[in-house]
Amino acid sequence: MLSKFLICAILLSVEHGRCRATEYDEEYEDVTVKQMLAPRSQETDTTLILNNLLKDYDKKLRPDIGGKPTIVDVDIYVNSIGPVSSIDMEYQIDIIFAQAWTDTRLRYNSSIKLLTLTSNMVGLIWIPDTIFRNSKRAEAHYVTTPNQLLRISNEGRILYTLRMTINAECQLQLHNFPMDEHSCPLSFSSYGYPQDEVIYKWKKNPIELADQKNWRLYQFAFTGLRNTSDIMTTTAGDYVVMTVYFDLSRRMGYFTIQTYIPCILTVVLSWVSFWINKDAAPARTALGITTVLTMTTLSTVARTSLPRVSYVTAMDLFVTVCFLFVFASLMEYAFLNYYCYRAQKPKFRAKAEKPTTEPNLQRSAYSSLSLNCSPTVITLNNSMYWQDYDDTCLYECLDGKDCKSFFCCYEDCKDGGWRKGRIHIDINELDSYSRVFFPTSFILFNIVYWVGYLYL
Repeated sequence: MLSKFLICAILLSVEHGRCRATEYDEEYEDVTVKQMLAPRSQETDTTLILNNLLKDYDKKLRPDIGGKPTIVDVDIYVNSIGPVSSIDMEYQIDIIFAQAWTDTRLRYNSSIKLLTLTSNMVGLIWIPDTIFRNSKRAEAHYVTTPNQLLRISNEGRILYTLRMTINAECQLQLHNFPMDEHSCPLSFSSYGYPQDEVIYKWKKNPIELADQKNWRLYQFAFTGLRNTSDIMTTTAGDYVVMTVYFDLSRRMGYFTIQTYIPCILTVVLSWVSFWINKDAAPARTALGITTVLTMTTLSTVARTSLPRVSYVTAMDLFVTVCFLFVFASLMEYAFLNYYCYRAQKPKFRAKAEKPTTEPNLQRSAYSSLSLNCSPTVITLNNSMYWQDYDDTCLYECLDGKDCKSFFCCYEDCKDGGWRKGRIHIDINELDSYSRVFFPTSFILFNIVYWVGYLYL
């Protein structure tokens, strides 16, 4: 009984395995049928065409060698531009570079008008030796496969496209930085074939642009482009050089926030000292030194976005003038403090004079006065008197002579020959003068600066 049961179990397992194998074969055959994309006869025809084309083909020789030059039509599709580096004087560009030429050796007779091939075919035929003359670094894209396209028509017309990313040199002229505009070139030509062998030509619509939303220009705005064709003469021959110029204009938003506004506010802050009492030396000195150090820091930070150029840029000029305004505000208080301290220092001059009438004594007394802003001893009728001059700076004023100082506070010095060719300035009112002079000068400078760089 047990043996019969074992025999039945074995037979059932064998039958189940046979059914599984049949189902797997049916699924495999269905998948194979679905993956067939073209009739086998057409595949055989294409293979025969390629084998016949490459049978006696020499890829080392250009088409029509020894005869007419090979004409290469060029067009470029720009995927993106940027970023642009002002420090390295370069920009990055991602393009699809297309070249088309005619090779009579690749003509064929077939119902297939166009053969679209993979990058494996590129190394089997002749292609132009195009180089980008102003590129610093360049790389082709290989993910997920080499980004190359090769098409061959039955008339021998070849289209070869390649996607690449290029870091190209762009000599930026930064005299008007950060209000500068530039034309960054992308230049290419043949490396070894002069114009009597290979001639490059632009197609009808040579440059096409992708959506600019994905461009990484950041500080720049794209304003347009233009393309040119030139002949470069060298010792090896005359070469056709094709160039595309991308016009860029710098956006000022970043530099306005990071440099211009802080500089203007620092200059305005330095004017606060004009409203602080001149006797508050610690407050005015601390404010002046703080604003000077702040301007020094701002000027250093502004230079980090620039290469070490030897000329003065627009930003350098603005920062330097702002620094001079802040420094002048500090020097204004130093000047004011020095002369007031000098005026308050008592000077005694003992002069022996004979007794005369009182008016003469008074004139003699004024003549013998020295600069004094504090109580001073005056000799009158052989008696000592204290005369108090509140906030009055008395410069030496001798009879019939000019004041020795350009600045004069003593009222009697306003008269006389010293006024010829001079302007009377009251040193005590220097802060009042500065409250008008500094803001007016700074506003005029800004008008000239912005009009000159933005509109002229």
